[in-house]
Amino acid sequence: MKRTTDLLAIYLNDHLAGSAGGLELLRRATRAHPPGAVAQQLHDLVDEVTEDREELIQLMRVLGIAPRRSRVLLGRVGELAGRLKTNGRLLSRSPLSDVLELEAMRLGVEGKACCWRALRALAEVDRRLDPLRLERLLRRADEQAALLETLRMSAASDTFTDGGRAPLQDAR
Repeated sequence: MKRTTDLLAIYLNDHLAGSAGGLELLRRATRAHPPGAVAQQLHDLVDEVTEDREELIQLMRVLGIAPRRSRVLLGRVGELAGRLKTNGRLLSRSPLSDVLELEAMRLGVEGKACCWRALRALAEVDRRLDPLRLERLLRRADEQAALLETLRMSAASDTFTDGGRAPLQDAR
């Protein structure tokens, strides 16, 4: 059976891999939006998620856990593979791309919040971890999830309705 520290190393490296893929997706989504409010919100989110990723790396160092570059690479490869989704168009973005990407980003942020919660629980028995720092990270993740949900709902409304008023009708 694996030692607890080995399991924690696997867990945190998996989250680090997820953050690499999620950050790539977020950067790509930001570039896909024309200048404006949504692009600025996504750009600000890129900055925050980059900071969160650095926080995770610092917490791993505090715990004596080395980041595994192979896991980070797998996270990036996973994001590339995620581009091979059916969005109604073979080689280009469709309005559905925004909805799917925002859903994926929201799920990633929810996963990050789960990690912060797990580390906060660990902080009760491991003095190397600062529970206040983890609370701050958790609050920020909750704010990020709320923003992504707002953007997702707006994209879904734009994609699946006529300006948010009625479902789109097939013009057959």
